[in-house]
Amino acid sequence: MKITTFFSVVLLIATASLSAQSISDHTLGLRLGDSDGFGAEISYQKSIAQFNRAEFNLGWRDSRNFDAFKLSGVYQWVHNLDGGFNWYYGVGGGLGSVDFAPVPDGDDDDGLFVFAAGNLGIEYDFDIPLLLSLDFRPEIGILGYDGFSDNFDFDIALGIRYQF
Repeated sequence: MKITTFFSVVLLIATASLSAQSISDHTLGLRLGDSDGFGAEISYQKSIAQFNRAEFNLGWRDSRNFDAFKLSGVYQWVHNLDGGFNWYYGVGGGLGSVDFAPVPDGDDDDGLFVFAAGNLGIEYDFDIPLLLSLDFRPEIGILGYDGFSDNFDFDIALGIRYQF
């Protein structure tokens, strides 16, 4: 009797932890924000497994001092908090190109760069095909053009995506 009760409790806990969370097969939208100036990214997410997905972003940044674009990819693990609320984390990286404003001394430090990234965020999955998220994507430069700075960049953004 004790073994039957034990296995019943284990089965109940296991099925309770597998809540009705499901991530959308595809999402497409915008990721708005940046740590050093307003930027926008076109964002696409593709589910890979029940609790995993890949996110790809094509973004552009502009400020008084530079114009840049970058392509990033992140592999994410998604966990349910409650109802439509999820939290997620992931790792990835990307590459980009930057064009700095001309400077009087004539140095031209424009070029390509490569970075590694992490990802941590929360999202709400509405009953309609809308997904809102707030995430932090810390990035660290790996290599790049002459004068490239491998500084740590803490990218924060609001995501608005359509699910299909």
